[in-house]
Amino acid sequence: MNQRQLFLQHNAQTSTAPLAIEMVKAEGCSLWDADGKEYIDLIGGISVCNVGHRHPRVLTAIREQLDKYLHIMVYGELVQSPQVHYARLLIEHLPSTLNSVYFTNSGTEATEGAMKLAKRVTGRTEILAFQHSYHGSTQGALSVMGDEYWRREFRPLLPGVHHATYNSLEALDLITHQTACVIAETIQAEAGVNAPLKEWITALRNKCSATGTLLILDEIQCGFGRNGTLWAFEQFGVVPDILLLGKALGGGMPLGAFIADKQLMDALTDKPVLGHITTFGGHPVCCAAGMAAMQVLLQEELFNKVYQKEQLFRSLLHHPKIKAVRSRGLMMAVEFENFEQSKQIIDACIAKGVFTDWFLFAAHSMRIAPPLTITDEEIMKACSTILSVLNELP
Repeated sequence: MNQRQLFLQHNAQTSTAPLAIEMVKAEGCSLWDADGKEYIDLIGGISVCNVGHRHPRVLTAIREQLDKYLHIMVYGELVQSPQVHYARLLIEHLPSTLNSVYFTNSGTEATEGAMKLAKRVTGRTEILAFQHSYHGSTQGALSVMGDEYWRREFRPLLPGVHHATYNSLEALDLITHQTACVIAETIQAEAGVNAPLKEWITALRNKCSATGTLLILDEIQCGFGRNGTLWAFEQFGVVPDILLLGKALGGGMPLGAFIADKQLMDALTDKPVLGHITTFGGHPVCCAAGMAAMQVLLQEELFNKVYQKEQLFRSLLHHPKIKAVRSRGLMMAVEFENFEQSKQIIDACIAKGVFTDWFLFAAHSMRIAPPLTITDEEIMKACSTILSVLNELP
């Protein structure tokens, strides 16, 4: 059997129709399949590869750490320099109240840890989440996912979880002295790039403060410069009690984190001891890779170039079949008539060498979230391909 057949037979499948393209190489903003075909990558592993695939400094950091040690002990027991140095770098670029980092394996696990922390700190059990939100797919994270289609087959889930409309004043009325936390994406990604009004997120922050409710902001997709500032919450003048990170955090390696004030985080150390624990969270190779990627992001000021690249995309993506383009930096949704048309366009783009996909809660829209290193030439080529596909549609 060939590789594709082996993949379909022995690897657990997440859908009945996977793309099943055998990729053999990735570099910068390009992917290559087993036939040698090159693709411009417009999704960067779903906002993972912000500094591009296989950045030389990330590879060097991985190689150097390989020569020292791999896994040696569960997270939190031994001093491991990649974890210490990366935590310090993150904290140096965050508000003063976000000063304690708990590394996990993924963004989903960061969600789980943050919800546990909120319950432990407040002594409350109710959680407010939002429609069309995505925070992961383990059972706790699934409980706060904002779409019943994805939840219904796995019930019963966590009790005490309420869902409100993002950006609505009605949502604020649901926050009470029984609410442990509110969890929200700073900018909703899978909803097809849905940004809040500044006045609304400020009111959300104020209501949480007034009721002793912890505000968890999920920047797993929108962090690390994706929206034109290092952290999306900077654009709205608010600071969360707990920040969720993942995806780009690892520079292409699996890594997540939840970050809070040390006084809050210390609640996980006692009653019970080991209130949250992970074997591989903060793996030294992943932390070394992630730190190198963040240093590249900062030193090359990649997020300062995001707005210009966003505007280039927007200036080129004009066509009668495009119903709307929503964007916040290099997180973009190109909306079409319906999912069937969108899927047809996406498949045709992939066939022509532009790799993209759709959104969980906005399936009628094409995702554009390339590495922040994408060049103007690559943007123009990708947009030219998209427009050629649209011109070929009946």
